[in-house]
Amino acid sequence: MSRIGRIGTEATAAARSFLRRRTAVFFTFFFPVILVVIFGALVRTQPTGGGLFAEPAGYYIPGYLAVVVLFTPLSRVGSEIARHRDGGRFEKLATTPLSRGEWLLAHTLVNVGIIGAASLLILALVLAVTDATLAISPALAALPAFVAVAVALFCGLGAILGALSDSQDGVIAASNTVALPLLFLSETFVPPTLLPDWFLPAVAASPLTYFARGTRAITFDGGAWTGDLAVLAALAVAFLAVGAYAVPRTD
Repeated sequence: MSRIGRIGTEATAAARSFLRRRTAVFFTFFFPVILVVIFGALVRTQPTGGGLFAEPAGYYIPGYLAVVVLFTPLSRVGSEIARHRDGGRFEKLATTPLSRGEWLLAHTLVNVGIIGAASLLILALVLAVTDATLAISPALAALPAFVAVAVALFCGLGAILGALSDSQDGVIAASNTVALPLLFLSETFVPPTLLPDWFLPAVAASPLTYFARGTRAITFDGGAWTGDLAVLAALAVAFLAVGAYAVPRTD
C-alpha cells in the first residue's frame, strides 16, 4: 500500500471512531456555541466603554474561532494517543508499514475536517447573534488556510502532550493547563493594551497570537496577514515534526 493509501485508511478509521463517540461529537460543536451565546449574545461588547469586551464585536471573531482551533486538537490527539497506549494499539501499529508521522498526519487531516466544519458553524453563529460584521475582500479566501494550519500546529502539540501524559485524565489536565492561558493571552479576547508592557513578549511568543492577528486582519481590520500565516505555517511544521517523533513506537 502506498503512503497516501496508508494515511487515507488511518484517517477513515479515525473519522469513523470519532463519529461513533456521540458525546465527543456533541461537545466538539456545543462548547464553542455556548461560549458565543454567553459572551457574544448575553455579555455583548461595549465599544469605547473600557475594560474587557470594549472593542467592536467583529474584533472578537478570532477569539471565538480560536476556542475550537485550540482546544479540540489538543484534547482529541492527546486523548487518542492515551487510548492507543492503554489499548495496546501502538504495539500492533509497530508491525504495520504505517509510520508515526503518517499516523499523526492522518489524525491531523481528520481534525482539520472536523474543526473546519465547527469553525464555519461558529462564524455563522457569531454573525447571527452579535453585532459583528465580516469584512468582505479577496483575503477572506485565506481564512480556511489559517484554520487548517493552526489545527495542524495544535495537533502536533497535542501529540506531545499525549506522549508526555500517563493517562487520558492527564492529557485533559495538561491540555487545559496549556490552552486556557493561551486562549486569553494571545490577542484573542484581551487586547494587548490591557496587558503590562513586560508581558507583551510572551504574547508574541504564543503561536495562537499569529492565528488571532492574521484572522483579525482578514475578517475585521483589513491589515496585513501573509506574515502571520508564514510564521504559523513554520511553527506548524516544527510542532508536527516534534509531535511525530513523540508518538510512541510501542506501549
